[in-house]
Amino acid sequence: MNLVIVESPAKAKTIKKYLGPSFEVVASYGHVRDLVPKEGAVDPTQGFAMKYQIIERNEKHVQTIAKKLKECEALYLATDPDREGEAISWHIHELLKSRRQLGDKPVHRVVFNEITKRAVQDAIAHPRQISYDLVNAQQARRALDYLVGFNLSPLLWRKIRRGLSAGRVQSPALRLICERETEIDAFVQREYWTIEADAIKAERALIARLTQFGGEKVEQFTITDEARATAVKTALEIAANGWLTVEQVERKQRKRQPAPPFITSTLQQEAARKLGFTAQRTMRIAQQLYEGVDVGSGAVGLITYMRTDSVNLAQEAIAEIRDYILERYSAAELPETPRLFKTKAKNAQEAHEAIRPTSIRRDPASVKAHLAVEQFKLYELIWKRTLACQMAHALINQVAVDFSAGAGTLLRATGSMVVEPGFMRVYLEGRDDAQGADDDEDRMLPEMQIGERIALLAIRPEQHFTEPPPRYSEASLVKALEEFGIGRPSTYASIISTLQDREYVILDKKRFVPTDVGRVVNRFLTEYFTAYVDYDFTARLEDDLDAVSRGEAEWIPLLERFWQPFKERVDHTQEHVKRSDVTQERIEEACPKCGGPLAIRLGRNGRFIGCTQYPECDYTRDLDPNKPERNAPEIIEGRACPLCGSTLEIKHGRYGKFIGCSAYPKCKHIEPLDKPEDTGVTCPKCGQGTLQKKKSRRGKLFYSCSTYPKCDYAVWDTPLAEACPHCNWPVLTLKVTKSQGAMKVCPQKDCGYREPIAESETAAGD
Repeated sequence: MNLVIVESPAKAKTIKKYLGPSFEVVASYGHVRDLVPKEGAVDPTQGFAMKYQIIERNEKHVQTIAKKLKECEALYLATDPDREGEAISWHIHELLKSRRQLGDKPVHRVVFNEITKRAVQDAIAHPRQISYDLVNAQQARRALDYLVGFNLSPLLWRKIRRGLSAGRVQSPALRLICERETEIDAFVQREYWTIEADAIKAERALIARLTQFGGEKVEQFTITDEARATAVKTALEIAANGWLTVEQVERKQRKRQPAPPFITSTLQQEAARKLGFTAQRTMRIAQQLYEGVDVGSGAVGLITYMRTDSVNLAQEAIAEIRDYILERYSAAELPETPRLFKTKAKNAQEAHEAIRPTSIRRDPASVKAHLAVEQFKLYELIWKRTLACQMAHALINQVAVDFSAGAGTLLRATGSMVVEPGFMRVYLEGRDDAQGADDDEDRMLPEMQIGERIALLAIRPEQHFTEPPPRYSEASLVKALEEFGIGRPSTYASIISTLQDREYVILDKKRFVPTDVGRVVNRFLTEYFTAYVDYDFTARLEDDLDAVSRGEAEWIPLLERFWQPFKERVDHTQEHVKRSDVTQERIEEACPKCGGPLAIRLGRNGRFIGCTQYPECDYTRDLDPNKPERNAPEIIEGRACPLCGSTLEIKHGRYGKFIGCSAYPKCKHIEPLDKPEDTGVTCPKCGQGTLQKKKSRRGKLFYSCSTYPKCDYAVWDTPLAEACPHCNWPVLTLKVTKSQGAMKVCPQKDCGYREPIAESETAAGD
């Protein structure tokens, strides 16, 4: 009997089917050890010795591994084929060895890029040893993140506000978002006009735009007001006299090549553009497709490993794709030779295959009935992109026609037509805002000859205004992170979610906006820790970690080079920078009340302009001059404060509106503006209150005890007045997912009870 360790139970189930009765497959449920969460977990004075402890929630899984190992002759570590997976294998090995549970049993490291029978059996037949280069690179990354977090975060508490934190990779990402917001703030809108002509030939309409007037080229800001636009329009109408003359016809044929197969970053970008998925959601669904889905004949991994920088495809995969194209389409859609794409990844050890279906013959239609809606959408995206990358190029005819409307005047009409769609039959890559749209795509122009006269219908002046650069979307932020070398594709989702969880940025209309706190933190870091939020510095550090993983550099010297100057900068900032230097940003304006200097300051409710002579002078105003003045508090008629009898008011706080006593701060009575909905389910923790439906500060619904803060019990899912049949906890919860439907779930972490709910029962209980 042999023991195989993987990371997730879903993967364990799929792999067990391929290996047969002589293999036991057990899940570690991710990492089993991590640094102790306190100071000294990484000790620079002792060669950066790292102190690990077992992750409490995974202790029971480690015990299961140890118990199964007693019955087995060999251990196969089959965690994910990347740095994190290598580190998990190493931690499991070290843990079993330190507890003397391993003995002299052989230990093998196996990796596979796809969870198919062939790939898994081949990996088991050709094991290797644990790669300590990859382990050291992961340890170095973890140590760097710890040293930055545990030294910068307390500094932010002292200099800005308690509860803040900073990260080695998240901070440069925050800088990107804040710098874009600064560009938007500094943007000055400009007016400009274009002149367009509507013409017609053979009942086909066309539009031409003015490119030359009075013998001079028309630029964006050549015409900047309505009066000038009207004058140009009039001059053109007189000169044209109802006709445009064809001066030049340019015809070009261009080839459009397909995009390479997906890597982690491009999958996240395209899923955001086309499906509206966040990076985190994309990775979660991709993990499910990779680990295995039951498609009727049992669980099978549908895609290859989803954390990769490589655009390479296996030769057998290319051969299968080319055969499929030939059968499904025709020889005309198949290039003479296979398409090979060049990967940008420097780290050859982590450059696995691109993300592709494990079999192109498993088309989306054939598996749709077995997939959740979001799984199907992502699988279809991956399948189409993979198929298209090996298809023939598209041929596009482009036409540009210059018309004259009198001497020294030119107008241009452009159009294009897809002659041979090639790969575009299957897939076309999405675009970011910054790339713009190809307005001329599929706009056909009629055949025209030089000297020909075309009927002019109208001359139209069109008013435009310049727009500020767009805020980052998930897709464009991932693209920017990749271009600047900030983090690695496997970390993009966690970078974005961390910035949101820390409330340094918010999503507004699917665009990232820095909060006031986020802007202050960014200003502090860019001013006092400039090198450590520098894009080039961050990218070089990632390259250094890659060098460690390739065995080209040692990890301890890398940490030493980073630590000494960083620690000196932390100590200097702690000693010489005052809190007011950070939270106040002087502006060139005197206080109208006392004449002292004004500054942008950070308060409980965000940034505002206030006098630096506070508390002697209490002058304040909103940072945005266009923001309406706060109205007088709204009095609640017919009610008095239950504590002191004063009137009650609707107030605005950090987390929105609430009811408070007008005698504050003498009386501190507050209550929610909207009475929470009572579920009638008795609180299982205190047995005194009932669970009420409430809304968090970020708008997410949760259920908590009515006696809060006396009792702090809370759950995210709908509570049910039923006890758990496994652990007898008094309250189960109702959880609904797209993939598994409605379930009764025990909220106790150590229990794990969950029971599917029949459709009839769900309908009866809404």
